[in-house]
Amino acid sequence: MDLLDDLKKIEKEAEAELKEVASLDQLEEMRIKYLGKKGAIQSVFSKMGQIDADQRPVVGKEANILKGKIQSWLGEHKERLEKEAAQKRFQAEKIDVSLPGSKVEAGRSHPLSLVTKELEDIFIGLGFDIAEGPEVESEYYNFEALNIPAHHPARDLQDTLYIDDHYLLRTHTSPVQVRTMEAQEPPVRIIAPGRVYRSDELDASHSPIFHQTEGLVIDKEISFSDLKGTIELIVEALFGKDRDVRFRPSYFPFTEPSAEVDVSCIVCGGEGCPLCSRTGWLEIMGAGMVHPNVLEMSGYDSDVYSGFAFGVGLDRLALLKYGIDDIRVLYENDKRFLHQF
Repeated sequence: MDLLDDLKKIEKEAEAELKEVASLDQLEEMRIKYLGKKGAIQSVFSKMGQIDADQRPVVGKEANILKGKIQSWLGEHKERLEKEAAQKRFQAEKIDVSLPGSKVEAGRSHPLSLVTKELEDIFIGLGFDIAEGPEVESEYYNFEALNIPAHHPARDLQDTLYIDDHYLLRTHTSPVQVRTMEAQEPPVRIIAPGRVYRSDELDASHSPIFHQTEGLVIDKEISFSDLKGTIELIVEALFGKDRDVRFRPSYFPFTEPSAEVDVSCIVCGGEGCPLCSRTGWLEIMGAGMVHPNVLEMSGYDSDVYSGFAFGVGLDRLALLKYGIDDIRVLYENDKRFLHQF
């Protein structure tokens, strides 16, 4: 048994194999193969007991020299591989500052969001709170608590998308007013913005999904003049001081007396044009004094408290304010349209 020949053979194999190593993982495999506990060098040491005693020092010395040589080879090769990996990483991560930067497209606020925020700011300035409620509503809050019983003809105009026999997608945000009255004692001063649903056909002026903001004020000695003054302030804040306001008698089950509110046309100033159907007026909201039945069903004494309510379509406000002629563009998510605002 010539262990010195084995050591020379191991050295040649290690030297040749090292030239083929191209990664740190392969280098680690080679280290284990030659220097590990069960590696080639250790196998030579394990056979020392099988040779003559006078040969053992010589073989042991040569084995240690080879072990140190392979360790040195591996260390140098590892340093070289790490430098190459760092250089590749540097090249991959390098930024050419002379190149033009990538254009970052800034988002824009949707016209509905702009109108909603503007209204909220106006009413917060008047001392109102913002109230919210569920979009899936019960028949009681959507109809009955608003003085619209089961067989009331007004339901024909609003019956819409039912979830089951008792729940539906709300047709207005008026249920938020009822829930607020049930939850707190007067005075009440809130607006309730939100999304509502009705079974309307989709066209240039109608959508089955649209947005409303409804307002409610309840306190002692609230009169129609308070309602009129509040609405005139809103119109002035939204459309400027040049707009005239007109109240037309109307009917809503939950208010009495009730009125439709018009403003002088924002295009023709009241002279008459296609937008206002040659009338000079544009309808913007419905309003009225809260019906005594609604007050009583919410637990308020109608002999002590009174109030007014109003509801404005945010989609319609956006169309009027920004001169948009088709409600559908508000929901098409066309960035070319949205970037105008």
